[in-house]
Amino acid sequence: MTNTELSVEHLNTATLIGSIPLFSFEVRHDSLFEDSRALLAQVFPEWSNDELVLNQCKDGITNKLMQCTNKRVGKTVLIRAYGKRTEVIIDRNQELINMAGLTRLGMCPELYARFDNGLVYGFIPGTIAKPEEMGNEQWAPLIAKRLAEWSKVKLPGDHSPQLFPILRRWMKDIPANYEDQRANDLFHKHFTLEMLSSEADLLESTLTALHSPVVFAHNDLLSGNVIMAETRDSVSFIDYEYAMYNYRGFDIANHFNEYAGFECDYSRYPAKPAQLAWFKTYLDHLGHDSSPAALEGVYHEVKLFQLASHFYWGIWALVQASISDIDFDYMDYARLRFDQYFQVKSQVLG
Repeated sequence: MTNTELSVEHLNTATLIGSIPLFSFEVRHDSLFEDSRALLAQVFPEWSNDELVLNQCKDGITNKLMQCTNKRVGKTVLIRAYGKRTEVIIDRNQELINMAGLTRLGMCPELYARFDNGLVYGFIPGTIAKPEEMGNEQWAPLIAKRLAEWSKVKLPGDHSPQLFPILRRWMKDIPANYEDQRANDLFHKHFTLEMLSSEADLLESTLTALHSPVVFAHNDLLSGNVIMAETRDSVSFIDYEYAMYNYRGFDIANHFNEYAGFECDYSRYPAKPAQLAWFKTYLDHLGHDSSPAALEGVYHEVKLFQLASHFYWGIWALVQASISDIDFDYMDYARLRFDQYFQVKSQVLG
C-alpha cells in the first residue's frame, strides 16, 4: 500500500447525500418486522415477501437493527431504525456523508436507501470480534492496518477535530434532573454539572497541547464493529455514526479501551509492549516514521487520550439515560466510565 490519500474531497456534500435514494417511510420500534417487510417491498420491488428471512440484532445500544436475507437471490441487507431522539447525539447528515464517501472509496458496504428514520445498507459477512480477542496476534495487526487506511480518508467538509465541540454540545443536553428516580439518584450521587464542565476544560487544555494529528476517525471501534473477512487476512469496520475528523490519539485510545467490553474489564487494556507493536504496524502501514522515539511519542499521546475516551462515552451515557428507550443501564455505564476516568487521571496526570 502506498501513502496516497483516499479522497472524495472534490465532491460536495449535497452530491453525496443526494446519491442515496430517499423513501418516505418510518420503521416503528414496536413493529420492526412488519415495517421492515413493507420497506423492503419499496426498496427492492422485485423481492417477494415469502423469500425473506428477518432477524433482529439486539447487541446495539443506540438503534434498532434488522438483518434481512432474500433466500432466492442469496442477498442480505441491514435495516437500521434510529434510536429514540438519537439526533440529539448523532449528526445524521454527517453519517450519510461518511457512508456515501466510504462507499465510493470501497471501504463501506453499499448504501441502498435512506428513509425517514433510518438506512438500508449492505451486510458484510465474516466473524465479529469479541472484546478479549481484539488485542491478540491475529486481530490486532489487521485492525491497526485498517485504521491506518481510515486515517488517510479525505471527505468533503470540515476537517477540524470535532471532539471538544461535540462534548460541549452533548453536555448542554444533560438534564438537571432525570425522570427515572433511580437514574436521578445515581446522577446526583456521582456527578455535578460544574464538575463535568471543569473536567472538560482540563481535558481540552491538556490534550490540545499534545498536537495529536487530526485524521478521519471511526471513534467507536468496539468489538461488535470489527469484522474479520472470511479469508482471515483483513478486517472491516462497520457503524459510522460517530465517525468524524478527530485526534489520532483519541481513535486509538478509544479502541484500546474497548478491549474492556461493556462489562468494563479494564484489566484487558494492552500493556506497553503490545501497544508499541500495534503503533509500529499502524505507522508502517502509513509509511510514517516508526523509530523507537516515534513509538514512544504515540504511546504518550494515547496514554493521555484514554481520558478523553472515558469522558466522551461517560457524557454520551448521561445524555442517553434521559432520552433512550433501549433496555440498557446508561446511568450505571456512565458511572463505570467516570470511575475509570478518575483512576486513569490519577495515574497519567497525578
